[in-house]
Amino acid sequence: MIINNLLLKLKDRDRENIDKARDVLLSMQGKIEYLHDLKVETNIRHGASSYDIILITQFASMEDFDAYLVHPVHMEVSTYIAGVLETGAAVCYEKK
Repeated sequence: MIINNLLLKLKDRDRENIDKARDVLLSMQGKIEYLHDLKVETNIRHGASSYDIILITQFASMEDFDAYLVHPVHMEVSTYIAGVLETGAAVCYEKK
């Protein structure tokens, strides 16, 4: 199982923008066959060094993860996120 964690800090960090970004990320649910699980959580403790959202995705293999990255639904979501993102960080690992 491949698990990818993506931390997102938005340019405009108000609740409305965070909720909109969360909804856009959640819109991938059930639309990408390679995506086994998707969770989106928002930070409840804000600070200068904190991130606003964590996206946790799970895939059966690295090949499925690679296919997800170029899937049209993911590409559309990525375009939106790139427009509102200040900075991000990712950790991808294999869970055995």
